[in-house]
Amino acid sequence: MLRALLLSIGQLGDPPVLRVLAQSLAVTLALFAALALGLWWLVDAALAGWAYHGAMAGLAAAVVTALAFWLLFRAIAILVVGLFADRIVAAVERRHYPAAATEARDVPLARGLTMGLGSATRFVLVNLLLLPVYLALLVTGIGTAALFFLVNAWLLGRDLGDMVAARHLPRAAMRDWRAATGGRRLVLGLAGTTLFVVPLLNVLAPVLGAAMATHLYHGARR
Repeated sequence: MLRALLLSIGQLGDPPVLRVLAQSLAVTLALFAALALGLWWLVDAALAGWAYHGAMAGLAAAVVTALAFWLLFRAIAILVVGLFADRIVAAVERRHYPAAATEARDVPLARGLTMGLGSATRFVLVNLLLLPVYLALLVTGIGTAALFFLVNAWLLGRDLGDMVAARHLPRAAMRDWRAATGGRRLVLGLAGTTLFVVPLLNVLAPVLGAAMATHLYHGARR
């Protein structure tokens, strides 16, 4: 995994990777900006008769958006990068696995969007279902954070692995591939989730995760 991370960092300067990084960050930030604007408009309209309603609406929008950014950045970032992931995987394959690159099939935009939406939906639903467990584990001091980390590492490993496997495997073979690679994908998810919780590195985490998944997939095949 360390090799995959170092190789992925070393390729951050490649033009295709830089373009995906810029595009995915721009779309992600635009979505959160739209959320902030929408919240401000709704709160401002609801408090139209109150004094200082504009300032109150701005404060409410800022607080809720900051909370949403903290809680949902991973889900939104993976959803967005799913639209561009094929370009990252292709860039890594051309540079490090040229034989595999010639055999790969481009992932259609619709499938990439479907995978991204599926990833974001799983993230939200699984964590909502586990919310009672998270609350119960608060008394342990560390149990909530540890379970949240492990669950989301498992989810992230699945999502990142699928981004690569979709270029090389038919849909019918994906389930068997997931069953055979659970351990490796969990390690990938643990590494990616760690990147998501490190300030500054978290903005690079989706791109680095897709690149690391590519190295892990082809390294296993070798």
